[in-house]
Amino acid sequence: MKPIQKDELYEHLGQFLKDKGIELKEGSYTKGIHAGCSLLADAINLSQAGLERAKAGLDKKLDQVRQVIHEKTAPKKPRNPNGNAQNVPKEAGGGTKRAAKSKDQKSKPQARRKARG
Repeated sequence: MKPIQKDELYEHLGQFLKDKGIELKEGSYTKGIHAGCSLLADAINLSQAGLERAKAGLDKKLDQVRQVIHEKTAPKKPRNPNGNAQNVPKEAGGGTKRAAKSKDQKSKPQARRKARG
């Protein structure tokens, strides 16, 4: 938002009142209205600047919250217990080894065959 000039509010108020049939003439009364319009313009400009700073700070904190949520909910990368890189070619010694089946796993298919037969 563009800042409001100090005389701008007074001029608009004067035009508004003139349209309603009230004309502001120079005097002590109009000087007070002019001072009030000037203070109001300053207050509006300062509050707008404060709101813009607050919005920037809020956006920054919101981005931090989004980043934390992303880090906490992102899928975990698979970990290699040996510490070897997973993309290393087998010639370089980085191939993965298959785990040996336990006795229970080996005997299960045989037990099924015996039960059917």
